[in-house]
Amino acid sequence: MSFTSASTRWADVWFATAARGISSCGDFLAASALTLALQSAGAGGLAVSGLLLAATLPLVALAPLTGRLADRVDSRHLLVGAGLTQAGICLALAYADHPVVVIGLVALLSAGLAVTQPVLSALVPAMVRSEDLPRASALNQTAGTLGALAGPALAGLLVGEFGARLPLLIDAGSYLALVAAGLLIRTRRGGVRPADPALTGGDTTGRRVDPAADGGTAAGGASPGRDWRLRRDPLLVAMVATLAGVIGAVGAINVVEVFFIRETLGSTTTVYGLVTGAWTLGILIGAWIFARLARRFADDGALLGAGLALLGGCCLMVLVSAAVPSALLLVPIWLVGGVANGGDNVFNNLLLARRVPEAARGRAYAVFGAAVQGAAMVGYLVGGLLLAVAEPRPLVATCGVAGVLVVAGFAVPLRRAVRAERAAVRRATVTGKPVDEEWTAAGRSGTTTRPTEGRWTDEPGADVGSTGPGRVDPRSPGAGLATGRSAR
Repeated sequence: MSFTSASTRWADVWFATAARGISSCGDFLAASALTLALQSAGAGGLAVSGLLLAATLPLVALAPLTGRLADRVDSRHLLVGAGLTQAGICLALAYADHPVVVIGLVALLSAGLAVTQPVLSALVPAMVRSEDLPRASALNQTAGTLGALAGPALAGLLVGEFGARLPLLIDAGSYLALVAAGLLIRTRRGGVRPADPALTGGDTTGRRVDPAADGGTAAGGASPGRDWRLRRDPLLVAMVATLAGVIGAVGAINVVEVFFIRETLGSTTTVYGLVTGAWTLGILIGAWIFARLARRFADDGALLGAGLALLGGCCLMVLVSAAVPSALLLVPIWLVGGVANGGDNVFNNLLLARRVPEAARGRAYAVFGAAVQGAAMVGYLVGGLLLAVAEPRPLVATCGVAGVLVVAGFAVPLRRAVRAERAAVRRATVTGKPVDEEWTAAGRSGTTTRPTEGRWTDEPGADVGSTGPGRVDPRSPGAGLATGRSAR
């Protein structure tokens, strides 16, 4: 994976961080407001799941197109155009009354996110040197998590006093932060424009920020960006399959929780916002804790195993939450679950940063996000259907049990993938052949990284790390790398 060869552009990092925090707050404010409005109006689980499905389907269906757009079209044009469009759509949503119109506008809003999500996710590594990526990504996730933390809490207060319209108007204004970021951020990728020598290592060919940003030719005539496929990397396949499986099993909690907290536990909208915010706060704490610990995982297989353990912790906290007699007792439980969620985000993004060539970064985030959101859609649908025949509390317990069983079921296949990866590394070390040939022999090819002292990096001694973008939220820029519990 390629990073800037010049000094880190911290001004760009802060612009992206501010935009992420503001837009994330507006996103979660609107999402919680719509959910509360449906529940308060007497809508059932199918209505809530339908809303979530409308917000998720475009992320899955459009991923093949938007991932390529993120790699081939100027990032500034995409951010400005999509941001303005999303602001207009959200403004219309604030005044929409008919459920069909609301669902249609939510789907259009999500289509805009399908564009901005891979663009923003791919931009952050291009702003920084490899050694600065952990800090830059942690700052970015912190802003998004703080916004997600404030959004539900504000929704609980505002919906009770003013209804759902004001939160939606605030969300419309928050998209202007993305427009401002697109105009202010100097780092750009994709498209055809004069190159920036500071970002190309002195290349002044007049084409691109990164010579490989459009699947350009790498050393030796290879075209890693154009040839990259997720299915050729066993570890990434294992990571995506495991995460998607857990989200599919636990994802129903996103539909069930509002009925569990508001009806079964008899809580107010304010308490609902507080409880849901506890998981988000845990993500923030976990991101910073595990961003430091991740550097100790030199081996990608160990990193993948640690991520599986954290997923198990998330599912266990969902299971424990089914036994609480009061909603306030959910706060510490979901705080712990959020910490595990944040840690898994860190490890997932670190694997992507180590193993995906820069030219394919937009596609990688889009494909990964589509797999996660597709699994979340299954959870939404199942949650809506089950609420029609069962009470919320046993459904919460069922989600937790299903998640734990999925984690246990993936342990053996994941271990096999790790063994195959390590065998390919050993063969490359013994034979002295390019590791790409050994990967091909093991069923894996198409990346540009090399083994260096047990690590997969794009330069000797690089210590690459990243933190995840927070929650799996179809309205949050950069979303898609979290557990199903927080898929909103």
